[in-house]
Amino acid sequence: MLAQDGPLAADLRQAGTEVLVRPLAVLRREHLHSRGLAALAAATVRDGAALGSLARRRGVGIVHSNTSAVLAGAPAAALARVPHVWHVREIYAGFGRAWPPYRRLLTSAAALPCVSAATAAPFRGHRAVRVLSDGLAIDAFRAPRSAARDALGLPAGAPVIAVLGRISDWKGQDVLVRALAEPALRERGTLGLLAGAPWPSAPERLERILTLARRLGVADRLVLPGFRDDVATVYGAADLVAVPSTRPDPLPGAALEAAAAGCTVIAAAHGGLPEIIRDGETGRLIAPGDPAALAAAAAILLDDPAQRERLGRAAAADVRARYAPQRLHAGLQRLYTGLKPAAG
Repeated sequence: MLAQDGPLAADLRQAGTEVLVRPLAVLRREHLHSRGLAALAAATVRDGAALGSLARRRGVGIVHSNTSAVLAGAPAAALARVPHVWHVREIYAGFGRAWPPYRRLLTSAAALPCVSAATAAPFRGHRAVRVLSDGLAIDAFRAPRSAARDALGLPAGAPVIAVLGRISDWKGQDVLVRALAEPALRERGTLGLLAGAPWPSAPERLERILTLARRLGVADRLVLPGFRDDVATVYGAADLVAVPSTRPDPLPGAALEAAAAGCTVIAAAHGGLPEIIRDGETGRLIAPGDPAALAAAAAILLDDPAQRERLGRAAAADVRARYAPQRLHAGLQRLYTGLKPAAG
């Protein structure tokens, strides 16, 4: 069951999986007020009744909600009298008074797999919690450097630091822009490559990045190719990949895939990133939200190709082993096999 049609639905159908599409209510930060929570609760009851009825008609054995932001799985599983698995892919910092009751709701599930130790930490000690890390979604690799730079229109010899992902208020694109203004990177003529686009409903996020770059005098060293599905081209063109998230990121795919491709990754030392990158062994970790720290770490690595090669090679071997899809599949099978039928 998907909330909307799209590429994922097409991939699943091609693999022989039946897909049903139905709009589902999703918890968002903007719901954290009395009117928003009331509307969300009403939508959850409606969605849960529809999904529960479907589950009973189809003889469903398990309801697995693939994100803790979708609430309808809990009432659906209760109505169908089957176990509910609630996958936690979020870190709920800043939820304030809404967090204790929401935590109680989540821990009502039969199993609460969390994608990282960072996401599991708020549930420490609860019987249903276990860390079940995602597997690599793609066979990540780096395109040949010269061809990649030609494809993106980048100079052959310029140092390049890339940030991949949705342009948002917390993925840290602004940290890279500020780092480009630091003397260590400005003197090297370092380019910042931002591969990604904002949500269509939030174009102002890109405009804020551009305004910041103009104010700091680095707009001419900022490259904005927009969304790229050929991530191998971005990996191949970059000397370094930065993941400078300013809020804790549960288990960012940008870091997993770049590391698996053999890129040298510099990441913010919070959330799930320290679980992916081992400082000095498979990449570098820096203080979150610190452009000077990013510039300093990047300058050292830009001047040391041998260290970049060593870190990238070690990252690829480590991440491909620890986040192999087969490990996720085996973990899910063990979880499902260990579930007991719901009471009643």
